[in-house]
Amino acid sequence: MIQRACRQLIDEYLEFFPCVALVGARQSGKTTLVKALNGTWNYFDLEKRDDYKLISDSPDLFLRLNSKRVVIDEAQLLPELFPALRVSIDNNRETSGQFVITGSSSPELLKSISESLAGRIGIIEISPLTMGETSASPSPFYRIFQNPDNFRDIINNLTEQNSLTNIHHYWFQGGYPEPWSKNSERFTELWMEQYVQTYVERDIARLFPGMNPARFMQFTEMLAGLSGQVINYSEVARALGVSQPVIRDYFNIVHGTFLWRQILPYEKNVKKRIVKHPKGHLRDSGILHHLLRLRDLRQLQSHPSMGFSWEAMTIEELLRGLCSAGISHDYYYYRTASGAEIDLILEGKFGLIPIEIKYNKSVALSKIRGIKDFVKEHALPFGIVIDNGESVRWITEEIVAIPFSFCI
Repeated sequence: MIQRACRQLIDEYLEFFPCVALVGARQSGKTTLVKALNGTWNYFDLEKRDDYKLISDSPDLFLRLNSKRVVIDEAQLLPELFPALRVSIDNNRETSGQFVITGSSSPELLKSISESLAGRIGIIEISPLTMGETSASPSPFYRIFQNPDNFRDIINNLTEQNSLTNIHHYWFQGGYPEPWSKNSERFTELWMEQYVQTYVERDIARLFPGMNPARFMQFTEMLAGLSGQVINYSEVARALGVSQPVIRDYFNIVHGTFLWRQILPYEKNVKKRIVKHPKGHLRDSGILHHLLRLRDLRQLQSHPSMGFSWEAMTIEELLRGLCSAGISHDYYYYRTASGAEIDLILEGKFGLIPIEIKYNKSVALSKIRGIKDFVKEHALPFGIVIDNGESVRWITEEIVAIPFSFCI
């Protein structure tokens, strides 16, 4: 079994909270994780008819009889469970690690948590595999965010963790665990097709029964062409032949169900006129390449969306790594009306770190004016360019280029 980087974080949360929730995209590995928890746990799956009936007949009675070390998979399918969980937890509030719940549908699950379990639960997002998890090669790169005062020593001591060949394979296939376990191109192709169909015809239809599934499938297929770009809602609505409010709802749905990541513009302490539309991308590069109908890496490398795909994959690798390490953060992009841009801005207790992403092996100074000016304007200690070079290089006194292979 592939070792997940978040295992230590889950164990830590179970020491602190009465209940821990694992949320994330379907088939991202949540069930595998809960079945591998330390010790003996009683496991119930609300997608199984017998388990659903057992719990739904009387959630309060069920939790009185099952009050310790209980896992409930796909908990969002039974909203009545959450008030009962609150009562059960409050009856024994000082005891941590009582319950673990999972959910694939963030809108319903997080609404139920906020209404019933606030202050009683720790939430961990479980994403598909990172590049580092597929190769069992964790990088000290994330120590930068844990110890920002020592950033120069950490950066200068980074070394390569994986080959470009392996990185390209991961980039093309994406991070969903099941295709990695089968190691078959044909299986991956079939699995991706079934995943997208099931997502629309089962998950979305169940969560939003009034929605037109055919129209939403059209929208899902459009996402491949929009991935990595700034989103103009009116243009997308016109192309799909629906109203702008409908398109906004569609984007909220795909973001809330972990298919799409919306990235808002950075507007804090900005003196220049900036682009204020959100940006976004499909979270998994394998799903993106499936929707683009790309057969192999050669097709990808010559495709107009290649740069957007690489940027999105890199952003996801960074954000998944931060989540797995339990490093709290916010994320943004930055683009001015004059064209200066930064692909990713991370903000947290570690401060403000701008990151520019390039596929090339080297980056000319003229190509990073946006991040150079941003670092100067905000008096930041450093900014990062992630590229495919062969070594760590300081481009300027404050801007460092780090190969992607050193970050995973």
